Parts: sequence; C-alpha cells; structure tokens
Amino acid sequence: MRTQRERARRDGDPRAEGGALRSGRPGFTLLEILVVIAIIALLLAILLPGLNRARQTARKVECAAHLRQIGVGWTIYADQNKGHIVPGRPAKFADPERNKYWVGNGYHYRPRWFVQMGAEAGFHAFKEPSIDPRQDNVKLVDGDEVFLCPEVPERTNNRNYAYGYNYQFLGNSRFRGGLEAKGFIRFPVAVTTIVGATFTVMAADAMGTAAGKPERQRTGYRQDGGSDLYAVGDHAWALDPPRLTATSDYCDDSNRAPEHRSAVEPRHGDVANVLFCDIHVSSETFESLGYVVAEDGRVVADDEKATNKLFSGTGKDTDPPPIQ
Repeated sequence: MRTQRERARRDGDPRAEGGALRSGRPGFTLLEILVVIAIIALLLAILLPGLNRARQTARKVECAAHLRQIGVGWTIYADQNKGHIVPGRPAKFADPERNKYWVGNGYHYRPRWFVQMGAEAGFHAFKEPSIDPRQDNVKLVDGDEVFLCPEVPERTNNRNYAYGYNYQFLGNSRFRGGLEAKGFIRFPVAVTTIVGATFTVMAADAMGTAAGKPERQRTGYRQDGGSDLYAVGDHAWALDPPRLTATSDYCDDSNRAPEHRSAVEPRHGDVANVLFCDIHVSSETFESLGYVVAEDGRVVADDEKATNKLFSGTGKDTDPPPIQ
C-alpha cells in the first residue's frame, strides 16, 4: 500500500518533497476569529450579571444564617441570666474592676453586646479578650466567623461593626444623664416584656453614623476603629430606631445629634438582613422598617412619618427611653 507521500509524488504534488502534507482545509480568517471573540464577549456579558447575582444571593443567605446563630446566642444569654436581655454595652463605672466582664473565654473591658453573649452562648467574638481599655476601639473580631457579615468581611472592628443592636429598647445600660448615681437609661430588660417578639427587631445590617449624612458625603470604612462620623460603619454596633427625639439617646453618646444617627444598611442589593427577637431573619428596606429617607439619601431622625413599631418591643410606636 502506497503512503500518502508516495501518492503525492506520483501526482506531481510539490509538497511531496520535504514539506508537511496538509489536508487542504483552509484556516480561520481574521473575520471569523473576530466573530468568535464577539460571541464569547456577548455570552460573558449575559452570564456574568447572573453569576454576580448568584454570588450576592449566596452571601445574603450566609449572612442570614450568621444572624440566626447570633439570635440563638442572644436567647441562651437571657436564659442563663434570669431572663434578662444582654445590654448594648455596659456603662463605664468609676471602679475599674467593675468594667471587666467574663465573656466565656476570658475577661474583657466593657464588652459590646455580641461579645458579652459569649459568656453563655459558647461561641466567642475574640480569640483573646482583653481588659486593656486601650484596646477598646481597636480590637478586631477574630473569633467565630458567625460574627462577620460575608458581604462586608472587612468590617471586623468591634466598634465599627457589621451588625447593629436595638440597644435603645432591648437594653441601654448607659447611665442616665451620664451619672452613675442616676442608674441606667433602660436596663435590665426582661425577655418577658417583649410582647411582640415576631415583630421586634433585635439586630440588623447597620450603617452607623453615616446613615444621617447625604449619601455623597459618606466615606469609606475605618477598620482601625477611628471615629469618623461620615464613615460607613462608624459606631455601627449600635442601631438606632427610625424615630428619635430631643431626649433620646444616639448610637454614639458623644455625638448626640440627628445627623449622627445610626440606621440599617441595605447592603444586600437594596435590602438589609434583619434579625427579630423570635430568631427569624427577613430582608427589609428602610421603608418596611419605618425609616424615612430624604432625597439625598439621609436617614431622617425626627420625621413624624417615621415609626418605631418594629423596635419598641410592644408593637406600638413609642419614643425611645429618655437619657435623663
């Protein structure tokens, strides 16, 4: 049987001597290559938004799971403390020894609500708690990942935190008038007083003091714990209810003013994950929670249309407890 090259030599094909024999099929033209590239680009343009939405949905679901677990810890804490709800944060006592609290894996200086839960819940916000006041605003959340929001994983500072707590109604243990002798603004609070657990906000994705600023004026997150009232996440461990008054507290008790109020953050597309006191989580907007938002993006503090029905614990639109 003759080889292909021998047949080519017999037929006078010049490729028979030394050159590689080809099938005769032409290669791709430049136009064909450009068409293929255009088709691939079009497919990517169609598929990538869907993939991005799928990733965002996955992060939203994971965030909701984290909030539910935090809610379980909140319930366990109350069960182990005679039915009293964990406060937003202990006030600063004159006696330094009274500012140290057991958080489950060590003592910590004036722990914020999610840190203090570890005393009973069995999962901890810090690998190594600290009683050093100098660590107060710089300590990073490096314990159980349940305390972090996957949509904003960089928000690990325990002051400029990802999740805000409904401290005004569930447990504000700051001193009235700033004086220890006057007692606490609203603490202790018993679980049994929350008559509308299914419609009482416990915690949520929070924006911090940036919520009271026009959207264009907000600045980037401060992981170092710096106090920047315009930074997204500033003092966000504390969540203010929709309507505030001249006598109510604010998330940052050093800056009590309508423009420095806290609010939820719709970081999952156009909604925020919100944890309620019956441990269910739902996706909510500013409006569905009772907040009023101005055209420039400011969350208004004292608009008469704002309502605290989902924050008060009674289902009624009541004012936050007065600070005096």
